[in-house]
Amino acid sequence: MRLQGKVIIVTGGTSGIGKAIVERAVAEGARVLVHGIERADGEVLVRRLGGNTKLHLDDLVDPASPGRIAAAALAAFGKIDAVVNNAAIVARSNLASARLEFFERIMAVNIRAPLFLIQAAFPQLKATQGSVLNIGSINAHSGQANLLDYSISKGALQTLSRNLANAHATDHVRVNHLNVGWVLTDREYAHQIEHGMAPDWPQKVPPEFAPSGRLIMPAEIATAAIYWLGDESRPISGAVVDMEQFSLIGRNPNKTAVK
Repeated sequence: MRLQGKVIIVTGGTSGIGKAIVERAVAEGARVLVHGIERADGEVLVRRLGGNTKLHLDDLVDPASPGRIAAAALAAFGKIDAVVNNAAIVARSNLASARLEFFERIMAVNIRAPLFLIQAAFPQLKATQGSVLNIGSINAHSGQANLLDYSISKGALQTLSRNLANAHATDHVRVNHLNVGWVLTDREYAHQIEHGMAPDWPQKVPPEFAPSGRLIMPAEIATAAIYWLGDESRPISGAVVDMEQFSLIGRNPNKTAVK
């Protein structure tokens, strides 16, 4: 039980990587405030996982949502040991298609909400000598040509992680960061189908995207997350871990999505 007794907030916890982190955290003894926006998916998850989870529905576009999320975790479990900023909007855009409203919505969810959730939870994190884990993207380094707004937001999130790690090391609040590559979530599967891919597209991903022969699975990201949320990784802070199948040297930063 690597997270025994810890209380963890996971945003975007009702599906994909967030759901996998919730499931693994509960299996390791944690109690989890599961944030999401889809009631049906969230209720199914917390019903299955039982009393060690509590569902909180909130739209991260709302500037007041971080305070409500932190308050909900305190009301449910009485403390906060860790925050996982996982929720994100992943949507295509480029220089020609960039629009102010779209840009602002992505920034609200992908970078503003993580910053102010950490701020809202910080008194508790300081009291528990807790940790923050930000789930970023390999696109933080330069991004794909068709993911302009998303890539900008993930670059900002990486800087946020490093900045707070340096600023608050002496507060004994650790901030670490995972830059994940292409992960096969249910949403990603559906997203590619919507853009014209065949139903069996995950079995036909070219080696320049998946040299291992397959995409990364959510459970594999969750396995890594447990280490950074637990005391095994103490006192390390400010780590940025690229969870990609190619090294940055081998990866082509200008590649676009498979068509």
